[in-house]
Amino acid sequence: MNQKEMEEQIIRNYQQDEEMMILVFAQWCINNELDPVEVYERAYPNQSKNDALNHAVELTVPKKESEDILDETLLGVLSLFGNDDLAFVVSEEMEKRKNNS
Repeated sequence: MNQKEMEEQIIRNYQQDEEMMILVFAQWCINNELDPVEVYERAYPNQSKNDALNHAVELTVPKKESEDILDETLLGVLSLFGNDDLAFVVSEEMEKRKNNS
């Protein structure tokens, strides 16, 4: 594998991992009865429509069919990709949930 092929493979792997992160976020929202698009837009209000998020939302399953996604898992995945603003909004939702239980 030459240098260019290796770089392209790294980019593909990153993109696949990023798609997985978005899906984990979207499924966590569904599992917690939140709208993933609304939560995302609160974190990034000036960003245009996110096609990757919309695609991930299409791939989510109903809460009863999903495995639990731990809060810490989601926050860890978001931090891996530098989504600090989204992690902040997600943390606010976690705090609201904790206060309402």
